[in-house]
This record gives sequence, C-alpha cells and structure tokens, in this order.
Amino acid sequence: MTSVDEKPLNYPFNSPDNLELDDKYAELRGRSSMPRVALPFGERAWLATKYDDVRTVLGDRRFSRAEAAAHDEPRLREGRQNSGILSMDPPDHTRLRVLVSKAFTMRRVEALRPKVRELSDSMVRAMVAGGSPADLVDALALPLPVQVICELLGVPVEDRPLFRRWSDNALSTSSLSAEQFSASREELREYMRSLVDLKRREPADDLMTALIEARDVDDKLSELELIDLCNSILIAGHETTATQIPNFVLYLVGDGASWQGLNDDPSLVPGAVEELMRVVPLGIGGGFPRYALEDVRVGDTLVEKGDAVVVSIASANRDPNRFDNPEMFDPSRDSSGHMGFGHGAHHCLGAQLARMELQEALRSLTGILPTLRVEDVEWKAEMIVRGPKRLMVGW
Repeated sequence: MTSVDEKPLNYPFNSPDNLELDDKYAELRGRSSMPRVALPFGERAWLATKYDDVRTVLGDRRFSRAEAAAHDEPRLREGRQNSGILSMDPPDHTRLRVLVSKAFTMRRVEALRPKVRELSDSMVRAMVAGGSPADLVDALALPLPVQVICELLGVPVEDRPLFRRWSDNALSTSSLSAEQFSASREELREYMRSLVDLKRREPADDLMTALIEARDVDDKLSELELIDLCNSILIAGHETTATQIPNFVLYLVGDGASWQGLNDDPSLVPGAVEELMRVVPLGIGGGFPRYALEDVRVGDTLVEKGDAVVVSIASANRDPNRFDNPEMFDPSRDSSGHMGFGHGAHHCLGAQLARMELQEALRSLTGILPTLRVEDVEWKAEMIVRGPKRLMVGW
C-alpha cells in the first residue's frame, strides 16, 4: 500500500504540445494502490488512474467538490475556481443542474441538428473557397460551437472576441496570477450582469431568459448563481467542442485509413466520435479534486477523511481491464462506458450537444475534404485543455 509519507510524484505528466498519454499512467495502473502526487499549487493528493477507481471517486457521494473550499486544493494554477456549479455538491448542484438540463435533452439537441449541419457545411465550404492552406480553428472549430451556444443562451455572437479572452483566462494554468485570474472572472461577471439586465428589459426565447425567470419568479437561485451559471454554460458550452474538433482531425489524419474510412462510410461517424472521446486525452492532467468526507477505500488505498483525490479520466479510458486493446482506435468498438464526458453528478451537462456538434463537424470535413492534410500546428500554451491554437490544413 502507498504510504502518505512516500515522496509524491510531480503532476501532471502529459506534454502540452501533443495528444499522447504519458507512459507513466500505464505504469501506475499496474500498481496495487494509488500514488500520491504534487500539483504546481495546493496540497498533495491521491491520483486515481484505474477505470474502477475513477468511477468510484466521481460517483460516490462520500467524495465532495464543495469541500475543496475549506482546503488549499491541489490545482494547476495559482487562482482558484471556488464558486459556481462545478464547485457544488448535491443538493445545491442538483438544484442548478435541473434548471438547465431541459435545454440539453436528446430531443432538443436533435431538433438543432439540421441547423448545425447547415452551419458546419457552410463554414467548411467557405474555408475551401478561401483557398489552401487555412486555419481550421478559426474557420470551423471555434465559430461553430460558439454560434450554437450563443444562440441557445442568448449571448451576442459578435461579442465572441471578448468572451474568448475570458474563456482562455478561465482555463489558463500558470499564465495568470491569482489576482489576474480573479480580475478576469469579475470582468466576465460584469459582462454577464449587463446581459442579464438587458434580458430582464427585453425577454427572449432563450436559456438566459428562462434562468432569469427561475431567479425572479420562482426564486430557485441567487443572483450570483444566475451569473456564474450563465458564465459556466457559455465557457463549457463551446470550449470542449472547439478544442476537440481540431484534436480529432489531428488524430484521424495521422491515421489516413481512419479519415478515408469516415469519408467512405459516414455511418461510422457517431461511433468514431465516442471512440475519439475515449482515446484522445483532452486535459493536460486530472480535473478538479474531490475530498473524502469520511474514510473511503478506493481499490487497495485507504483515502482518509479530508484527503484530496485527483482523477485521470484519460488514463481510465485506456484501462485494459475495461477496454480490450485500449490503445487502438476502432470506430466500430462499443465504447459505451467511456468517461470522456465525465461521470457521476458532474457528468457533462451538454454532452449530447457536444456529441452532435462533433459528429456534424466530422461529417462535413470528411465528406467535403477527403484529401485534407495537416500543414502546421501551433499548440495552446499554459492551458488546462490541450489542443491546437492554430491548425493549418490543406487539401
């Protein structure tokens, strides 16, 4: 059993300028117990790398996100994310989640698909018309999910340059001090307050107006909860998709047979998206820590009350005890059970929307550009998520 006195491993392991999963994860999955890790900031934590251990930590109510507020939580940056729905436990988390969940049901998402397909096709064709090479991030990966979430929430698309900067700051690691991180968060809050005030005067058929009604009429959330919830939807609603579209392209083009296979048989696209969510690591390291509310045994490790645990979803998704030949990309594989969208109470609220957007982006790209090739990549730096800041492609 790992001792709490054992020298912790420096974490994270992954490099920010590629999509590889560090070999250290496979080594750690082979151990009987979880290792201790030291992140750049905050206290030490256990690191869950096995599929079953990660599911336990994310799904067991004895592990808390809200408890992090009482600790110097392990984290990748100096600033702390200590408010909003991602920092809550049930029942407060459930109360806010229920208010938003109706906007992201399978039925509502499927009703959006024709519009998203039209948008995706038009953006790819516009990129082609502009000539080769082109920046896929600027032409498709960023504007597609931004336009969709802005319309759903009720945010002006023309404000994209503003909230893109705030989104980058919210996901930065060492590039901002704690003071700069807090200042950027307050700027975004002020921006959202002004939009909320406008929607109160001029209600519309959008999610923000519905949330304002839940606040003003039904008193189901506080004003700050309303602001922070809108901000979380805005950032999370486009960031994962905007990052994973170019990541998926890089992965598939690197395996030319897979790219051509999706062009030959578009019916493989939904399965390919699930498999890509499993096999392509999005984060540089583990996500937000969970704290044990009592002594809990996770596998062969006793996590004592007050201990922090960081989980690696990317490692869990490569666990050979859960997936056969886990390093292999197979769009025909049954990838159900992958945790690319998380697990438990904090499972990604917009998973269905992200799935649909990723499917339509891949359908457009493989269908219109069967000979697409990667010319150059500029990677994001000092960010929680990994992916191209710029992806120059040709055809």
